[in-house]
Amino acid sequence: MAGQVVAAGDIDVDFLPIIYQYLRCLEKEQPDLGRVSQESSLKVLELQRKIQTAREQVRKLPGVEYSREEQLRRLEALRKQLALKKHLLLKYKAKSEGPH
Repeated sequence: MAGQVVAAGDIDVDFLPIIYQYLRCLEKEQPDLGRVSQESSLKVLELQRKIQTAREQVRKLPGVEYSREEQLRRLEALRKQLALKKHLLLKYKAKSEGPH
């Protein structure tokens, strides 16, 4: 995979503040509906840039190159491995706590 891997929690998808600011700009412009202010246009551009950045970061998430079905197969395999490891840990713990 080309580029740096990104964690899902690191992707900034908080678009609401920009949308709120844009709506506030529109409210200020309400009397003149035929004209869109430069401030409103800047807010729209800022939102577009933020969405584009989020898209680019999502493409860098590990596993997005796999289909949904492949991701589900991998997840199931990992769950089985986890269950097996938990079982083995309990087994070894029980042996170590047994009579000496």
